Amino acid sequence: MSFCFKTHPDMRVPVIRNVTAYVSHNVTTWTLDKVSTEPHVAFFYIECICNAWFTFEILIRFTVAPNKLVFLRTAVNIIDAVATLSFYIDLLLKYCGPTIENADILEFFSIIRIMRLFKLTRHSPGLKILIQTFKASVKELSLLVFFLILGVVIFASLLYYAERSFQRNPDNDIASIPEGLWWAVVTMTTVGYGEITPKTYMGMVVGSFCALAGVVTLALPAPVIVTNFSRFYTHTQARSKLPKRRRRINPAEGLGAPRTKVPQGLAARAHQHKAITSDHDHSPHPPTGPHHRRTGAIKHHGLPDVVPVQ
Repeated sequence: MSFCFKTHPDMRVPVIRNVTAYVSHNVTTWTLDKVSTEPHVAFFYIECICNAWFTFEILIRFTVAPNKLVFLRTAVNIIDAVATLSFYIDLLLKYCGPTIENADILEFFSIIRIMRLFKLTRHSPGLKILIQTFKASVKELSLLVFFLILGVVIFASLLYYAERSFQRNPDNDIASIPEGLWWAVVTMTTVGYGEITPKTYMGMVVGSFCALAGVVTLALPAPVIVTNFSRFYTHTQARSKLPKRRRRINPAEGLGAPRTKVPQGLAARAHQHKAITSDHDHSPHPPTGPHHRRTGAIKHHGLPDVVPVQ
């Protein structure tokens, strides 16, 4: 907001210069001359506070980032860093501007600060959906641009020669094909500013076909883009309605964890197995036989894990 409002004429302060003029011999006078205008000083303090916070934020996020390379390669972080750096470049130009040629051209790069609005994609699902839609529709959009370029070149050339060749036209607005390119772009996109118009009948026919071709060209990839947007929007809405998952933390044994109930059959079997193995361990001559061999196998391999029943 500060970047936009400081360009308004009512929010700028004129830079006044005292000019001394010689009226006659040994007679001088002075007058005030308005050299230029500059933003009010309040905008400078607002930008200093905001960019101090942006600098602190990006340094802290870079410090705690687990992967510094991934952080530096993220597009949003690159935009944030360049936008913050542009403020300090403008600050240097403010003091070094009089000694640098074409300093006004360097100030043009301060427009990069507007790209900081892309940071809203972190918190806005709508912007994320729009970006994902454009990514999924790259082929359709490239096809649209190709058809537009093809139609612009064809109709601009046709209009240039139609306005010059078939009828006398002293008020010809199409002095060259590049000017016809601008007319074709405005006509095919159905904008129609009206500063360049065909004057001959043949030029009007070319203009009519150009407008119709533009409507058809713009309408062809629109259903695919709308379908992609609807798919991403439906997916986002469905995910937002899902219940949030809670992480289950198993209680540690022996730290006041509740005991689980064990079925009586499994408990009795485990108690019997413990008693039998205890007797066998204290016997000097362990008995033999199929029953005792099975008991020894159970002792050797162990019982299966007891599954707790809540």
